[in-house]
Amino acid sequence: MSAEQSLARARDRLLNLQDAKGWWKDELETNVSIEAEDLFLREFLGIADPEITRQTANWIRHSQRADGTWSTYFQGPADLSVTVEAYWALRYAGDPVDADHMAKAAAYIRGEGGLERSRVFTRVWMALFGLWRWEDLPALPPEVVLLPKNVPLNIYDFACWARQTVVALTVVGAYRPVRSMGISLDEIRTGALPPERELARNGTVARRFQRIDRALHIYENRPYQRLRQWALSRAEQWIVARQEADGCWGGIQPPWVYSLLALYVRGYSLKHPILAKGLEGFDAWTIVEDDMRRLECCQSPVWDTCLALVALADAGLEPDDSQMEAGARWLLDQEVHVVGDWAEQRPHLAPGGWAFEFENNYYPDLDDTAEVALALRRIRHPDAKPVQKALERAVVWAQGMQCADGGWAAFDADNCSPLVAELPFCDFGEVIDPPSADVTAHVVEMLCELDTDRLGLPVDREAVDRGVQWLSAEQEDDGSWFGRWGANYIYGTGAAVPALISAGVPTDDDRVVKACRWLESVQNPDGGWGEDMRSYTDQNWRGRGETTPSQTAWALLALIAAGRAEGEAARRGVAWLVANQRADGDWDEPWYTGTGFSGDFYIRYHLYRLVFPVMALGRWVRATSGKG
Repeated sequence: MSAEQSLARARDRLLNLQDAKGWWKDELETNVSIEAEDLFLREFLGIADPEITRQTANWIRHSQRADGTWSTYFQGPADLSVTVEAYWALRYAGDPVDADHMAKAAAYIRGEGGLERSRVFTRVWMALFGLWRWEDLPALPPEVVLLPKNVPLNIYDFACWARQTVVALTVVGAYRPVRSMGISLDEIRTGALPPERELARNGTVARRFQRIDRALHIYENRPYQRLRQWALSRAEQWIVARQEADGCWGGIQPPWVYSLLALYVRGYSLKHPILAKGLEGFDAWTIVEDDMRRLECCQSPVWDTCLALVALADAGLEPDDSQMEAGARWLLDQEVHVVGDWAEQRPHLAPGGWAFEFENNYYPDLDDTAEVALALRRIRHPDAKPVQKALERAVVWAQGMQCADGGWAAFDADNCSPLVAELPFCDFGEVIDPPSADVTAHVVEMLCELDTDRLGLPVDREAVDRGVQWLSAEQEDDGSWFGRWGANYIYGTGAAVPALISAGVPTDDDRVVKACRWLESVQNPDGGWGEDMRSYTDQNWRGRGETTPSQTAWALLALIAAGRAEGEAARRGVAWLVANQRADGDWDEPWYTGTGFSGDFYIRYHLYRLVFPVMALGRWVRATSGKG
């Protein structure tokens, strides 16, 4: 089969996945902590359903590996906290401790130090059910919401996802509620010291924060009540104001569930419109198949749609095709027109851009905004004026969100405080949002392409030049770039090279040549590319892993942009895609190639395996005129 035939099959498959309303959305898969915590939430709120519990337990059991553990991604190493939560959920569902699968899990947990060594967020859930003492958790009082923006550790020092979670949890922690679940977890206790209780070296920032934590614990035992009530009221108002139209908070699971808990302990009834809408919203995120129930921790319709439209344009679909127009109309309707938390750093900037999800008006992001703009410019909309105005707002907002160092972050500008990560409370995932190579590259590419189109958009070439300088400074010694939101160096490099070329960097420039040489050096013997998530924590895995369709496509996008479509490496990559395509035009990709928090939380975007190969094949066919 030729590359053109493979592309046609994949294009048709992608077209068939479009919703009647114009959007694309496939599953966003994570790990079973999401399902376990859903059961815990329902039990705490008194809305547990035996059928939901049974089907969810079926999924958790199905996801267990042969050694009794659970991981954060496909074929990844065992994860203690995920295994603790999964084991606990199955205990709650009625699985006996002496069952083989439970005994294996318990043995692993004890061998890793017991539940005591799990992350703080796992032990927060335990504290809700009397399985851990609230007093033994790191302190973070609600008074933090009263700190002005110029004081370190104010809530806007946290990344938006962490900010929403922290504000809600300070409320829950202030009340220290406890419900009985009717079980204990003594069989997986070892008496070990929790990680945050291990004394850091004298003179270090970590040691100073441990002392602060002790002082906060003293205050928590006898808070100044007038200040405490003011803080709780402010936190409640802040949470209420940020509920989205579909009932969620932030479009992601953690702040959603913790916000529900926070308002519940503040006295909101489950029949209150805010809580009722929040609980009903989970229905749209629930998947039931083969008598198993699982949840998405987030949904990605805007991201999936703009990527699909770019891919279809690359595949040669006419810009005025009806399905392209339908996608553009839907995206235009999703533009964010309200002022969100990003304005704390940019108070005079007008709103614009797009979020990731169906509903997330408070948190549009630069990555989606860039890719939506790249999609819209490829479509001939029957009414050009709304598109032009939306692109103008996107350009102004994106340029206004450039960080002081010239790069772009995902959600906020200059959210780079190193202190918040030192808090004993923050032992899970990224808690700040600094600039990243992949987001910066996408914004640079957007600005350059829109400027090239000569649409009269207010593109600031100085902003572009600063972005290019930032990318140049962030290039690794081996020629690659770190990928913040995708795995990993292949993703970062696959984004950076096309951006540099769009910005006018010659293909024989040393930055481009080094990047291509690195990609060629890590190509797998089968012709494809793959990179294991372990590259985030172990440099020996840089550019190494099982070949995947999405990562092969990312490498190809860089090579094609650099003028190497005719080269052996690109031809072998295309040949791998063609040879491994399914009969329905799709590809198989059980591996996770998306990143939530490097080292802790990873994502399997089910549409990645299709949309990126369509882009790569389309650009390769165009670059080579189909030769090969």
